[in-house]
Amino acid sequence: MDLDALIQHFFETEDPTTLTAADYELGLERLKLGFGLEREPGRKFALWTLLDALGAAPLPAEAFAKEPALKAAAEDYLSAAFRLERFGDEPA
Repeated sequence: MDLDALIQHFFETEDPTTLTAADYELGLERLKLGFGLEREPGRKFALWTLLDALGAAPLPAEAFAKEPALKAAAEDYLSAAFRLERFGDEPA
């Protein structure tokens, strides 16, 4: 999935910096709806990661309750993101 295409599809703009607060909330609701309706696992996971980047993702246990592999992938993603955020500037 292409990030620019997702932004265009759900937020109806090519430039998210132009969104008003109301437009952002509407786009976020569309994204949440799209996530809830998506059945293809790869696309569902991609939508979840975008929701996470926007601070609106449900917890993996809630988001992927019936999909153990996606739940594990989401937990791994969050763990890696946390480590990167916390230790990303430290030398290896």
